[in-house]
Amino acid sequence: MAHRPGLSYRFTHAITRTPSDSVSNGIRAIDSGDPDADRFREEHGLYVKALQEAGLRVDVLPALEEYPDSCFVEDPAFCLPEGAIRLRPGTASREGEGAAIRPALENRFGTVVDLPGSGCVDGGDVLMLDDIILIGLSARTDREGAGAFAHLLTDWGYSAKVCETPEGVLHFKTACSTLGDDVILATRVMAESGFFGNRKTVVVADGEDYAANVIRVNDVVLVPEGYPQTRAAIEAAGFKTVLLPTHEARRIDGGLSCLSLRFALAES
Repeated sequence: MAHRPGLSYRFTHAITRTPSDSVSNGIRAIDSGDPDADRFREEHGLYVKALQEAGLRVDVLPALEEYPDSCFVEDPAFCLPEGAIRLRPGTASREGEGAAIRPALENRFGTVVDLPGSGCVDGGDVLMLDDIILIGLSARTDREGAGAFAHLLTDWGYSAKVCETPEGVLHFKTACSTLGDDVILATRVMAESGFFGNRKTVVVADGEDYAANVIRVNDVVLVPEGYPQTRAAIEAAGFKTVLLPTHEARRIDGGLSCLSLRFALAES
């Protein structure tokens, strides 16, 4: 596809969902204790405020008690200027989240389609750059789903590539993010993967791998608090940062990108 400057970080809108009381039952790879729902909602409120201050109009959906992980709205959908694609998360407990978020997608997009076939794709495995969309295989995204998603993106005029996510990485974006302007933030193993070609790569500081998941939103980069070396590296690369607490989200394998769907819509 042609290079589309700003595709990966110039946004006008976002969709989020309030964490539920049942979030304490959220899935996790390692048990570090249950998240506190009230504190999670406080952190989520700061997150929404940061998106708004970055210039986005934010739709905050109500909590879904039947789906403990439903605040991580990035996984069941993917948004582009042309429309939204309802994905199919690769965890059984999250199967109904796509149907639950569809009305919010239809409220913003004239085109909403479902991922073809029966394969699975989690949005956390999809990294959108300005000239290509990378889809990482993982325990949550299988080859059938990734292939169907890539084919659909090609039909929409985008270039897509399926990548073998390094072993031990939960989601592709657990270990990398785009900072925009052909700059990637990545853990050392991802930086050495070859996925990013000749793009400049900012390597996450040793011991701060969680900080690889950030989001560039217009003119700022939202960064999880508690990782000073990585924040300093991002700022040294020329980006303005905003710190946000993600302590409760981290307990159930969540990060900054997971908590919103971000997209650009033409002004009506």
